[in-house]
Amino acid sequence: MQTESPFTAAPRRASATEVPVLDLGDWIAGGSPDELVRQLDAVCTSTGFLYVRNHGIPRAVVDGVFEATRRYFALPVEERMRDKIDERFRRGFMPYGVTQHPGHKPDLKESYELGVDLPLDDPDVQAGLPLHGPNRWPAEAPWLKEAAEAYFAHTTALGKRLLRLFALALGEKEEFFLQWCNKPMVQSRLFHYPPQDSPTDIELGAAKHTDYGMITILAQDPIGGLELCKRDGEWIAAPWIEDTLVVNLGDMFKVWTNDRYVSNPHRVVNRTGRERFSIPTFFNLEYHTPVACLPSCQSVDNPAKYEKVLAGDYLVKRFKEVQKYKTPAQLAAEAEAEAA
Repeated sequence: MQTESPFTAAPRRASATEVPVLDLGDWIAGGSPDELVRQLDAVCTSTGFLYVRNHGIPRAVVDGVFEATRRYFALPVEERMRDKIDERFRRGFMPYGVTQHPGHKPDLKESYELGVDLPLDDPDVQAGLPLHGPNRWPAEAPWLKEAAEAYFAHTTALGKRLLRLFALALGEKEEFFLQWCNKPMVQSRLFHYPPQDSPTDIELGAAKHTDYGMITILAQDPIGGLELCKRDGEWIAAPWIEDTLVVNLGDMFKVWTNDRYVSNPHRVVNRTGRERFSIPTFFNLEYHTPVACLPSCQSVDNPAKYEKVLAGDYLVKRFKEVQKYKTPAQLAAEAEAEAA
């Protein structure tokens, strides 16, 4: 089933040019974005992975969500299963075995899922728009909600800041992508990767894949395990660096940029024999965002390669490929059939 081996020897560490560290401090404080835009454009046309430092998220907030995540996954699995992810809103506890990339065993990870918290009377929720709905929180872990919501708010704000830089790098006005951020589809996942006893028979915590949407903002713990594939096929490691977050491109950028910016495959390999935690935030635009090739990325000699697609439709399609996913409409139809 698993078509590639993660091998027992870890790949080399990425160089500072392959996965650079971008310091956002001066820009956030009101400085010029020009140098950051240049650096961002350079890495997005190569590996599509970078670190950000002085990103505006207090260290106490990051430490707090990791501590809450560790406490939650230390609870008995019977308690965590009470909050198993719901089919309609995709919020809650996701046990092992749900995510499986084609050609691989199921990912060896479990998670707790949260997103933009929308009330049941929200028009999009009432209309059954996929991926829209309220968060759910375990009664036995009230501290999880406080820590996760604080981190979610900060990473959502960081995602909007980063989209300003991406817009400038692509020759658009700074606010270009923000026009589709009134109700963005942002999701955070609190991941737990279990320890693996055998260093010679390692299972992939996350099999080789690309992310689906716009950008991913990842907080790692010191265990590390993130590995990415360069365009020449070499695997390199992007380990934990203190006080930084990893940012990488998702597949929607290939549509926006006509393959100028392409998301590189990556995987998670826990080689340490210890449990690992990580917290990615997947920042996506509004469901009905028309994703199409930008004028700066096409010409007579380089016409648009991809048809326009709605951001939400694309995400749902990709989720169906790797998860046991049903849309609200499908669930309603099944319920109606059962009632009949």
